[in-house]
Amino acid sequence: MSLRPLPAIATLSLTLLAGLAAPAAQAQSKREQAAVAVLQQRMDAAEKRYRDAMLAVDEEAAANATKAALAEMKGVVDACAKQRGCSVETMLATYERLLLATPQFDDATAEDGNADPIDESDLDDVDVPDSANAASLLSEEGQRFVKMVQFNPAVQAGIRRWLTDMRPSLMDSYENYRYMQHLMSPAFKQHGLPEALLFGIMAKESNGKVHAGSRAGAVGPLQFMPATGRRFGLGNDGSGFDTRYDPRASADAAAQYLQERMAQLNNSIELSLAGYNGGEGRALRVFRETGGRSFWDMDVYNQFPAETKDYVPMVIAAAWLFLHPKDYGIRWPRVSARPATVTLSQPASLYQLTICLGNWGSRDGYLRALRNLNPRWEPGQTLPAGTALNATTRIAWLYRFNCTRGKRLELAQQLMASDVRSALVRVGDPMPANGPAASDAPAAAPAARAPAKPKPRTYKVQRGDTLGGIARKLRCDIGDLAKANRLKKPQYAIKPGQTLTLGGCG
Repeated sequence: MSLRPLPAIATLSLTLLAGLAAPAAQAQSKREQAAVAVLQQRMDAAEKRYRDAMLAVDEEAAANATKAALAEMKGVVDACAKQRGCSVETMLATYERLLLATPQFDDATAEDGNADPIDESDLDDVDVPDSANAASLLSEEGQRFVKMVQFNPAVQAGIRRWLTDMRPSLMDSYENYRYMQHLMSPAFKQHGLPEALLFGIMAKESNGKVHAGSRAGAVGPLQFMPATGRRFGLGNDGSGFDTRYDPRASADAAAQYLQERMAQLNNSIELSLAGYNGGEGRALRVFRETGGRSFWDMDVYNQFPAETKDYVPMVIAAAWLFLHPKDYGIRWPRVSARPATVTLSQPASLYQLTICLGNWGSRDGYLRALRNLNPRWEPGQTLPAGTALNATTRIAWLYRFNCTRGKRLELAQQLMASDVRSALVRVGDPMPANGPAASDAPAAAPAARAPAKPKPRTYKVQRGDTLGGIARKLRCDIGDLAKANRLKKPQYAIKPGQTLTLGGCG
């Protein structure tokens, strides 16, 4: 079920302005006054139905009711424009106010969900060689990208993999990307690079999971290594947050990086991608030693590691599928991704919000979207009231329904407060399963009690640890633990290998 906006305000207003121009100075007859009063009553009743729907418990019923109420209001406005003596401005003000308050749940794709989500027509060529910019790569005249795909068995094999075993990863990548598209795509467009290439890199690097990390130390949606990230302005922002996790910042850095590689490597997409994955030094050395031959030249190809040989065609294949889903029978997930902000009315964590939001309109719920849009916060970290979170209009709408009051909120709070240790009880002394009964066992002197094991005074942070998780595991007060280690709110930034002093733990 999707709630779509009714005809655009601009179109409706233009129609109505003609009615406003008609002279209204003549006195109204009683019949006209009565007709206007009936229209006002209809508008008031429709507005009440709309506001009552916004207090409903069931999201789908509320969406249907608000849609019907807005349709009734539009009908009243249309009738008012034809009714002598009726103030269209007054009627339209109510309709516009409530329409603007209604989330537009449909994304920008066509009804069949298969429209290409990319528009290269407004790209600016910013210091990019003509043969390397998006317009050239994707133009019918150039055909570079087309030939790169259609006549390359390695890329064709990559397409086959994305459409078979890796199709779930491709779908997840697209869904995750749509939530971040407004943050990431502008950088590639500004640098004249194809948005499809951004999608291909992201799909292969992280599947669109902002918090992905590799064993080598690369992190973020586009997997920047620390040193490379620093070259392009990524790293600790002074608060303990690593901006390699930031979708907007990492996309801008990736665009700059690729632009730099293209300039070095004769605008070769394949060699630039090889440099992105296998190291720019290696790519430049191979390029120079082979006289600038193609990546697919055997002498060039064999100088790259297996991972890079796989990476290059897979990125190009994902980019091609992003541009041409219909040709391969792909129906991208419908994603309501219109940006919005949620201001917390009471303390909550991303985990708690995920529970109370539910998954209406989304197959897997909204944890990944919330994490990707708010990479600064750990999912189990309780955020104070007043915290502004990046979200979508649908998430904001569901938050108002389910996370500010009612049973869903209470359930989410109860689940977040649950601790498995509170379920464990000990009754009597432990007894071996096949041991003798107490009455049959010979009397024996009481065994000496083993000395109590000393409590650990420090803890070494492991990969994936958060301060909240450590506090729960070791039964610590998170405030005392943070104070003992001089960690500042609200990030409580810690890193693998760090030794924590266990203050406030029992």
